[in-house]
Amino acid sequence: MLVRHGSIEAISFEGLRISDYTAGSESGASLALIEVAPGVTHPEAWSRRSDKYYLVVSGEVQFSLDGEAFALGPKDFCLVGQGKRFSYQNDGSAPALLVLVHSPSFDLESEVFSRDSNPDP
Repeated sequence: MLVRHGSIEAISFEGLRISDYTAGSESGASLALIEVAPGVTHPEAWSRRSDKYYLVVSGEVQFSLDGEAFALGPKDFCLVGQGKRFSYQNDGSAPALLVLVHSPSFDLESEVFSRDSNPDP
């Protein structure tokens, strides 16, 4: 499988710009590139299905994992295990770029957002 960035139609989610390189494929994992503009926040959420692997390519984000806050910059990595609550935001003045891998692959129905529901993961 070969995917060129120019062939991907990015989607907007909560101000994030997400390019899903594996959308529609039948693979065991999924890969996306996420552009986080200054001032944008990913709301607290967790997955019923996937582990999430975040790698910061450029910029900085403030990451929260199960209530602990971390500043992540270029080449920093965060593993969000299935069921772990997380959120992140860009408090800086420059955009941040993240690579996200889901294993198994992304499934929107398996994602839970705290604002919508508060059951335990």
